[in-house]
Amino acid sequence: MVNLEQVLNLLRRRAEDASASYRQRVDAISLHNHHKVLEAFRKMRVSEHHFKGGTGYGYGDYGKDTLDQLFARVFGTEDALVRPHIVSGTHAITLCLFGTLRPGNELLSATGTPYDTLQKVIGFPHRTLNSLVEWGVTYRQVELTSEGYLDLQGVVEAVSPRTRMVLIQRSRGYQWRPSIPVASIQELVGAIKAKHPHVVCFVDNCYGELVEEREPTEVGVDLMAGSLIKNPGGGIVPAGGYVVGKTKYVNMAAARLFAPGLGTAVGAWPEGYRQIFQGLFLAPHVVGEALKGAIWTSAFLTSLGFEVSPKPWEPRTDIIQAVRLETPERLVAFCRGLQQGSPVDSHILPEPSGMPGYADQVVMAGGTFIQGSSIELSADGPVRPPYAVYIQGGLSQEYVKLGVMHAVRYLIEQGELQFPDLSI
Repeated sequence: MVNLEQVLNLLRRRAEDASASYRQRVDAISLHNHHKVLEAFRKMRVSEHHFKGGTGYGYGDYGKDTLDQLFARVFGTEDALVRPHIVSGTHAITLCLFGTLRPGNELLSATGTPYDTLQKVIGFPHRTLNSLVEWGVTYRQVELTSEGYLDLQGVVEAVSPRTRMVLIQRSRGYQWRPSIPVASIQELVGAIKAKHPHVVCFVDNCYGELVEEREPTEVGVDLMAGSLIKNPGGGIVPAGGYVVGKTKYVNMAAARLFAPGLGTAVGAWPEGYRQIFQGLFLAPHVVGEALKGAIWTSAFLTSLGFEVSPKPWEPRTDIIQAVRLETPERLVAFCRGLQQGSPVDSHILPEPSGMPGYADQVVMAGGTFIQGSSIELSADGPVRPPYAVYIQGGLSQEYVKLGVMHAVRYLIEQGELQFPDLSI
């Protein structure tokens, strides 16, 4: 009689075979991006002395300055602000919003309702303390089409004389919709600029870095931001975020992080920058591993009857794999199982709880070496229909397989999933 381990391993091998050609596509993207990053390092003549930190104001901190220029080169922009002082992706995005927008301006979202934590920053749907809305910035949004794509005509027509910035959230966040490909962003930005050249096109690039061969800033986007404990940190950067784009907008963001007039010249970090340099160098490979793990996960969970997005064969523009679990019990059990399969805090059982910036309770599994590091391997989701879990990252595709299999094993042991039928 077959046992559960034998069944799961058989399904693992089937998923490997079914997804092999789709995972192979990732290799070309990883090679392209690794070459791009390597060439940036070579052209910037990165040396060991750049890894040392600075003190005081940070004037003459060659490591900091070179790191900014390196990110600007990789992302194809005029300038960059890369600092451990930025505490999260939401913080980096907030710097861009408050740096660029002024009272009386309008922020227009081209991708419907933004990610939960960003709603508090904007003050939508409820006005919040120190939000953009309280500061006198108005907000509107254009919904995605019924298929989850950008409504190009709707966005262009929605731009008003007060519209200062169009926000594009590349990743799906906690929504059951496709992520936005760079080609679609290029088409939208071109349409906006043709009619409204004064509008700032801004992309929340969290989870999207180095997933495709081009970045949004390489196709006309003015400003972009993200987190260093996601894709561009390669799984080893302990904290920080980045802003890249046109110099005047990057300086506006820097003025919000530090003080007006100081620009990107300040911001010393005595501990040094080696991990940030090395993390960026590793990032194309680590992102590739996460993508291969996500594609396998999609095939594996499809074989168990789950609805997944993206499907194994669908193109990807972020590292997130969404899975509909349909009940809160399944959502919690999946996260607990993944947590138990983690190298850190495997003995802890995640519980749904309220978190700053989220309207619903959220359950999170993340046995990571760096707190909240989505690129390592994590799974989380808000406790609300359709009770979807959003699986992110994976330092290696082998780790992703082991973690997801552990989550499925736990679902079965807790009675939340039937013993797999191999005849399926």
